[in-house]
Amino acid sequence: MIEARLLAAIRGERLVFHNVSFLVQPGGALLLVGPNGAGKSSLIRLLAGLTPPAAGALLWNGDDALDDPPLHATRLAFVGHMDAIKPGLTVADNLGLAQRRDRVAILAALASVDLERFADLPARLLSSGQRRRLALARLALSDAPLWLLDEPTTGLDAASVRRLEQNFAGHRAKGGMIIAATHLPLDLPGATPLDLSRMAV
Repeated sequence: MIEARLLAAIRGERLVFHNVSFLVQPGGALLLVGPNGAGKSSLIRLLAGLTPPAAGALLWNGDDALDDPPLHATRLAFVGHMDAIKPGLTVADNLGLAQRRDRVAILAALASVDLERFADLPARLLSSGQRRRLALARLALSDAPLWLLDEPTTGLDAASVRRLEQNFAGHRAKGGMIIAATHLPLDLPGATPLDLSRMAV
């Protein structure tokens, strides 16, 4: 369970948002919405422990989530704007390098985003949409209970979005949690919307 209590964030010298509170239970989902500049990416980075809150508290099962950053990092899988793909490695090696998984697990993760046929292709040959799908394939290899996603559908076609939504459903069915910042509709049944424009300063 992850809980935010009256979080605030500063970017540069500007207070981006304040008084952000929410609770996400196992199997739950939170959709961060609002116009550009409302602070969706800033909140995702804060939740990932990449930037400290200017005020408020972030709790994990009632304890300070940011008190032990290495431990907090093990609780989450983060996919941001940048795909973090190494172009000199093959598609499969991009997953295997970070996750240290066997080839069967890697091919299954690639199949979940319809990239298994490109497993031995250099990643530099992928299109932008395929690179995005490769970044999202990391989720299938993660045991982390919390998925943090910043505009996950960027560059994806309709079929890829449907596969991603199926992966979301599978993660939540196992008790996983999802927090996603998005401009586009996502099929996340029962997700709680959080409009950050209402918390902007």
